[in-house]
This record gives sequence, C-alpha cells and structure tokens, in this order.
Amino acid sequence: MKDISDNLQAQFGGFYNTPHLFLEPVLEMQPLLIPKQNTPVFDGLGLERIRLGQRVERFVTTELIQNENITILCENPQIQTETNQTLGELDCLYLDGEQPVHLEIQFKFYLYDESLGETEIDHCIGPMRRDSLIEKLKKLKKKQLPLLFANETKPLLDGLNLKADDCIQKIYFKGQIFVPYGKTIQLKTLNPECIYGFYFKYSELANFKDFKFYKPKKTDWLLDVTPNVNWKTHDEILPELSIFRAEGYSPMLWLKNDNGEITKCFIVTL
Repeated sequence: MKDISDNLQAQFGGFYNTPHLFLEPVLEMQPLLIPKQNTPVFDGLGLERIRLGQRVERFVTTELIQNENITILCENPQIQTETNQTLGELDCLYLDGEQPVHLEIQFKFYLYDESLGETEIDHCIGPMRRDSLIEKLKKLKKKQLPLLFANETKPLLDGLNLKADDCIQKIYFKGQIFVPYGKTIQLKTLNPECIYGFYFKYSELANFKDFKFYKPKKTDWLLDVTPNVNWKTHDEILPELSIFRAEGYSPMLWLKNDNGEITKCFIVTL
C-alpha cells in the first residue's frame, strides 16, 4: 500500500487547503487573506530535514508568488546587534506592486478547551499544552511585528531601499482546531472551517478498539487525510501509544471507522 510520507506536494496541499484562522483583524493586527485557487505545484527542494514551521514558511512563499504583482525581497533575515546577539528574524518582506509588506507567518494546531479563559482565543491550547493562541498573538503584536522598527533592522531595510514607516504589516495565520470528543462547538471569532477533528484522552482509547489507526510523523500533520496509508489495528498501535502515554506525549492520529470515514484527532494525557 502506498504511503504518502515525505511527499512535499501532499504536505503543501494540506497546508494550502487549511483555512485562515482569522477572517477579521485580531488585536489590531491585519490578516493576509489569499483567495484559494487550484493548488499550485510546489517545486521546492531540500525541505526534508527542516522543521514544520520552516516548511510552512516556504509553502507561503510559493503561494505568494502565484500573484504576479508580488516580489519577494527576503525571507527569514536574522536581526542582530553590533555584538552579534540575535534579536529575532522577520519572516518575509515583499512588494505587492510598489507597496512593501512585512509578513509574519504562523500555522498552528490547537485543542479547544473551554476551561481555559473566557474567549474562543483563550480556549485554544497546543496539543502538549505548552503554547496557547493568546500568547502567540501577544508575541506577534509585542515582539515580532515591532522588530521591523528596531534600530538593528535599519541596515537590512537600507539595503532593500525600504523604510519601516512605508511598510504595511500583516499576519498570515492558518490553523487546525480539534474539539473535545463527542462535543459540538460553534465558533464565531475564529473561522469555524478550521475545526478539523477532535481530541480524546488515553483513558478513552478503548472506545476506538474497532477503528484503524495511522500516526503521521510531525511534518505530516499538515496532510489531508487519505485511505492510502499503512493502517494499524487497535492492538497493533497500542504498544506505541503506551510509550507515548508514559512520556506524556500527545500525538496526532488518523482514525478510520468501519464505514471508511477518516478523522484527524489528537490523543492527550489530560
């Protein structure tokens, strides 16, 4: 049976099909919303060994350059002090016609936990519960976007014949949200199309004993589900999941029921 692991075009397709998390400004930050067309061909090379976030940045560039008005000026330039201390990096600078744009890029997977905070944004936490949507937005607003205006960034901008005050700033933020197993969530602030599946606890694993399982590796979390993978039975995958449970790790799984329906999900310790 064919396995789609390491298929960069399939990863790009899953990224491209994922909706934007915000359709309106958030914390006064303007989202970049690019209308979907036919999925472009991704012809980038050398991404097999780079982390998921870096792959997404290259995928975004591929999407941007489908617009003939867009010219990429630089990607991921590191901003350093005179003593070579790294302050951070800018994800992308490009021209949209004559307009310079500073773009910060995010692609995230979130569990929706209504016990956290008061708003939809507050409720979103990473699968390992180490990062949250609200903290990521605050970091974008207070650290990543202001880096454009730092004195240390001026040499870069000078080399590109740009001025910080002439640039507009946008965020490119896509996300896949997973809701509690058996619960229906109606989103209003966040894009409801970003609900991709559910999450459940290790203690609930027996509820899925008649399902087939597939555990994609981290860089394949982007993939759209397909039946063409190497499925395992409950008993076959249980030893691997037992190790993850002991380590406190929350992996993504694909589940396939008797009807052939496939769902993305996370299995979590809490």
